[in-house]
Amino acid sequence: MEVTDELYETLKRRDAKFDGRLYVGIVSTGIVCFPSCRSRLPRRENVRVYTSLEDALRAGFRPCKRCKPDNPERRSPDAQVVNRVYSILNSRCHENLTLALLADQLHVSPYHLQKTFKRFVGVSPAVELQAIRVQRAKELLETTDSPIRDVALKVGYHSVSHFSTLFHKRVGVCPNDYRSLFQTK
Repeated sequence: MEVTDELYETLKRRDAKFDGRLYVGIVSTGIVCFPSCRSRLPRRENVRVYTSLEDALRAGFRPCKRCKPDNPERRSPDAQVVNRVYSILNSRCHENLTLALLADQLHVSPYHLQKTFKRFVGVSPAVELQAIRVQRAKELLETTDSPIRDVALKVGYHSVSHFSTLFHKRVGVCPNDYRSLFQTK
């Protein structure tokens, strides 16, 4: 496959949307990487592009030890970080999760985590955490008779007024009005 200007720009941006669909062979090192690999950008004349890892391996390239394109999950390290963040956010949304805490648990810098998550998801981890909390609150409001204060605490808010404000902003109605939509008459 020819290395076009657009493709080389994709390599410069470390764009992960082509990971698993394209593989980059680097002639000067003999290594094959994902397009999003964080290794040094190779010179354009040293780049060969393959549509499968097997083609790149047959051409004599060996898998990169940094981005691990031979990983059975076939996901870039950044995609794996994003999936791990989702796992933490979903399982521990009731906790006080900060960017620094997430970054520390994943052994990456807060800056890298924020930038990577936003590039993949489109919003920051904090905004995604709010969305997860509101979704959980909606489920609790639909299925339980717990007081609003208890729902707020269960999903990670320590202030009922803050919870109600965020809920109204995201859903369009306050928690009490939302619950009344699901109560049987």
